[in-house]
Amino acid sequence: MTVWRRQPKVELHLHLEGAAPPDFIRALAAEQGTDLVGVFDEAGAYAWTDFADFLKVYEAASSVLRAADDYRRLVEAVLAKSAADGVIYTEIFLAPDLRRDDDTAAWRDHLAAMTEGARNARAAHGIEARFIPIAIRHLGPERAEATARLTAETAGGLVTGFGMAGEEGFGEPADYARAFAIAAEAGLGLTVHAGELLGAESVRAALDALPVSRIGHGVRAIEDPDLVRRLAAEGIVLEVNPGSNLALGLFPSWRDHPIEPLRAAGVAVTISTDDPPYFHTDLPREYAALAWTFDWTAADFDGMNRAAAAAAFCDEATRAAILARLTGETP
Repeated sequence: MTVWRRQPKVELHLHLEGAAPPDFIRALAAEQGTDLVGVFDEAGAYAWTDFADFLKVYEAASSVLRAADDYRRLVEAVLAKSAADGVIYTEIFLAPDLRRDDDTAAWRDHLAAMTEGARNARAAHGIEARFIPIAIRHLGPERAEATARLTAETAGGLVTGFGMAGEEGFGEPADYARAFAIAAEAGLGLTVHAGELLGAESVRAALDALPVSRIGHGVRAIEDPDLVRRLAAEGIVLEVNPGSNLALGLFPSWRDHPIEPLRAAGVAVTISTDDPPYFHTDLPREYAALAWTFDWTAADFDGMNRAAAAAAFCDEATRAAILARLTGETP
């Protein structure tokens, strides 16, 4: 495990609230006098049984994140953990819709606090971060367009992308084309969750309707050989989260996970953790399990980290610095 912790890593798929350490949420709830009944098990970990229960616990835990400074502290805690796991660059999904209001000024305050937290983490740990606000699909196209406009208005600085998560079966990707067009017009990198709980057609529909360069998850594409060939030919990058997929029951074992067949078919795959404390994982654990299962070496992971750096929503100077650090050079 230690060797995988030391290897420099690039992570592209990490939800801020989903990465909140349980101890952090518990401490914040205690400060507020909030009783989070049913959120934690006897060992202090997040307690959930199925996907519906996961979403319920996720929302309850996130409910204690209220003030802008709560988010600053959370970003610092999440990035400290990532840096300890060897991550040198990460992109974090932010969910403006998890806030309890529609106040643009409040969002700007929260974003400023999260930016301060990221800069503090960079100074303390050397980790570089960028933010990707996301629309929540099951809140509907109108809400997604509002989130896209909010993201476009605050683009720049550490906000470099836009995406969509949420219930994959709600509506059609084409319903959200306007939201993605708004973000594209602002020059933001684009990604969308697809091909996780639903099959290959979910990925195909997203690619047909939305101008994305990356797919969050996308692993169910393996069910359609023509789609796999399309992903490889078009250079679409998959943000793969193996531990998350196994925890949610998409595949019965590491050996059955399609990351290796996708990679062997020429698809650009990258490795992330999604909501790591909920799935009892982190990147060193992911690397160790994948190495044991598929006989991958440090060179294999280095190639995937280079693919992640190439796909990152960052400026070219930052990309060059990431690649230099992956090779052990001083940028």
